[in-house]
Amino acid sequence: MSTIVVLAGGISNEHEVSVRSGAGVAEALRSKGHTVTILDPAADMEQLGRPDVVFPALHGLGGEDGTIQAALEAAGVPYVGSGVAASALCFDKWLYRQVLIAAGLPVADGELVTLQTVWDSPLSTRPFVLKPVQGGSTIDTFIIRDPAAANKKMLEASLQKYGAMLLEELIVGTELTVGVLGETPLPLVEIIPPADGEFDYENKYNGKTQELCPPQHVDESAQHQAQQLALQTHRLTGCRDLSRTDIMLSAEGRLVILETNTLPGMTDQSLFPKAAATDGIPMADLADRLVAMALARTATA
Repeated sequence: MSTIVVLAGGISNEHEVSVRSGAGVAEALRSKGHTVTILDPAADMEQLGRPDVVFPALHGLGGEDGTIQAALEAAGVPYVGSGVAASALCFDKWLYRQVLIAAGLPVADGELVTLQTVWDSPLSTRPFVLKPVQGGSTIDTFIIRDPAAANKKMLEASLQKYGAMLLEELIVGTELTVGVLGETPLPLVEIIPPADGEFDYENKYNGKTQELCPPQHVDESAQHQAQQLALQTHRLTGCRDLSRTDIMLSAEGRLVILETNTLPGMTDQSLFPKAAATDGIPMADLADRLVAMALARTATA
């Protein structure tokens, strides 16, 4: 059995989700007999000590951007998840897009826009998505199906806040997410928002969105293609241990990669544990397996 520190909370606007992820991970690891301490890196890093392994259950700024990974490497402490470079790359949606485009992987049309340029972009004249370049949990992500009816003041307030944001064409179709555990793609999760809403921050956590695993409206060929795209993306970006790639299946049958999460949620409502459970890996085994991956790197270092 190992001594494990779970990092949860942090400085990002995804603090509360991270706290819940950390609690889920800690409970799972304790059920396997590990000695587990939960620390908030925003306040308690001086208490880190020398655990056998650290399990970051962090989301957003300071957690998924390579910052905490660099600190742990400097301290010589093994940890679960992707390293500094892969974390930083996947956290920056614009740089991430460039890497996928260069490799010939399918992404939506998009560009960086500011308050001064957003309404000059042809993309803003048809259904679009406007989202922060960095961040997750669909916070400050706007899905605009009718540009003529868009609340421009709300969008401009976000552009003022962030300086620049990513403007992308809206891919209409079925939203999928594909986890990768180690080097193995997990079963797809098909996401169906409520009829009168989008898969936004509120509907992600209020229980109103259907999350079907395995999918019920996606044929086996498309499922396999999506799994291979997620695995290609995982490898291309240098991810390790786990990742979760969001993919749209358009109405015409085209698969389009949206983004990759290097530390996907681990709450009782999260999609990665749901997919693992469908593959016969309950939460306790999932967390234990991820710790084993980190320890194996230490043994071979």
